[in-house]
Amino acid sequence: MMPSIPQLLIVLAIVVLIFGAKRLRNLGGDLGGAVKGFKEAVKEDGTADGDDAEAGKLENVAERVADEVKDKKEV
Repeated sequence: MMPSIPQLLIVLAIVVLIFGAKRLRNLGGDLGGAVKGFKEAVKEDGTADGDDAEAGKLENVAERVADEVKDKKEV
């Protein structure tokens, strides 16, 4: 059962009232930066082969995304 458009608008209005538009804008920017960093890390590490390389890629991607989010929160 999917929520209707008016229900979604009411939930959105409540979220904006609780968190404020500025904080939501910052959160959106943080999320966008993390996704961008994740995509770049996947693209950079896409040349390695093997199981060990795959595990290393995932660790590198996770570290980069965490660093990106941490940097955004410090600003």
